[in-house]
Amino acid sequence: MPEYLKQIRAKIGSDLILLVGAGIVIHKEGKILLQKRKDNGCWASHGGIIEPGEEVESAAKRELYEETGLTANSLELLGIFSGQNFFYTYPNGDKVAFVIITYITDDFSGTLQTQEGETETLKWFPLNKLPKNITPVDIPIIQKALEKLTSQPTEVG
Repeated sequence: MPEYLKQIRAKIGSDLILLVGAGIVIHKEGKILLQKRKDNGCWASHGGIIEPGEEVESAAKRELYEETGLTANSLELLGIFSGQNFFYTYPNGDKVAFVIITYITDDFSGTLQTQEGETETLKWFPLNKLPKNITPVDIPIIQKALEKLTSQPTEVG
């Protein structure tokens, strides 16, 4: 958790806070890479909170690298996600409403490695065989990525 967010949480506790996040859906050869999160045991795409002064694309690339060891070389905007589907309560009780700017790419380099703090494991999933337990706020994002990659409406979760 970024230091500035720790300071806010120290003042407001677990009350609802609006957060802006950046993420990346990474894919290759008919598969997408997901991470199994330690905090909720669910699968998710890669991303996190934009830090004060940080550019959105830089934040997305930083989060991808921190969570996977991979470097995104080029990004395409997948979408900006917000609204009722993006309210979330973390297992510790912290409540958030997200605005998430998400990119998609198959242009990356590096060696895949699991992050110690937040990620339990990383796994490539075929587009037609995604896990059932996806973090709720990631469902619309992954669904839009699948629609883009398969050129047809897809239901996730």
